[in-house]
Amino acid sequence: MEISGVFPALTTPYREDGSVAPELFSQNISRYNRTGVSGYVVLGSTGESVMLSGAEGESLLAAAKEAALPGRLLIAGTGAESTASTIARTKRAAELGYDVALVKTPYYYKPAYRAETFIRHYRSVADESPIPVLLYSVPIFTGVALDTPEILALAEHPNIAGIKDSSGVIQRVVEVASQAGPSFRVLTGGAAVLYPALAAGAQGAILALASALPERCVAVYQSWKSGRHAEALAQQRQLAQASKIILTEAGIGGLKYAMDVRGYHGGLPRLPLAAPSEAKKQQIHKLVTEFEPAAATA
Repeated sequence: MEISGVFPALTTPYREDGSVAPELFSQNISRYNRTGVSGYVVLGSTGESVMLSGAEGESLLAAAKEAALPGRLLIAGTGAESTASTIARTKRAAELGYDVALVKTPYYYKPAYRAETFIRHYRSVADESPIPVLLYSVPIFTGVALDTPEILALAEHPNIAGIKDSSGVIQRVVEVASQAGPSFRVLTGGAAVLYPALAAGAQGAILALASALPERCVAVYQSWKSGRHAEALAQQRQLAQASKIILTEAGIGGLKYAMDVRGYHGGLPRLPLAAPSEAKKQQIHKLVTEFEPAAATA
């Protein structure tokens, strides 16, 4: 299984009454199918997965499976606080036809967690999973990170396919990419460091920003893959600016507004997350329409 390229971390649209809208989710995916993304990540951090009930999450998994083009890799976020729950969610994703499980680190009982805790957890999940497992380290949200020694130890497991590293630490990408086996895939979770991560040995990315600007994210990857490094660097500089204004400064609400500007179904995030201020909306609108003027009225 080839896990490479750019994967949007899909957002969750809601109806006016606040309920999850799988039909709008499917419509977004139908548009992404016309871009160069390699597949889709459902129920990741960007999808507000921690805000959703089990039934809501499953409705999105089913909708994405139905809407995605054949050949696009489907990755399900299945991480939970307990190993048993993570295994159950992973098995359910496999039953629904998903190709890969993205498993975030447990984080609630931080004082009790050590490298050996994560190694035990992930090996247990991988032993029971019917599909390959991607490790997921996202310290900005969890407050814990997988470091190089435990990643390399886990890379030896035959059912652990790689890692989504959202730490932004390029040194870790270099270390893991150079020391893990050739089948272990390193994907960055940061649009602001996409090109540096690729140059350091990553094979692709799972990006929130690709939900609003999939073409721009794919362009960096394709330029890098074709050896057009000066072009990739110039594209990366623009992408870093967009990532800062849309995501770093405005979060999921900002990303969803950028999607609205592009003609996708973004909408509001679920409370207590909030929409961006009117001033920030104006800034995002200006940036997005300058990036993609033709699509802004789609």
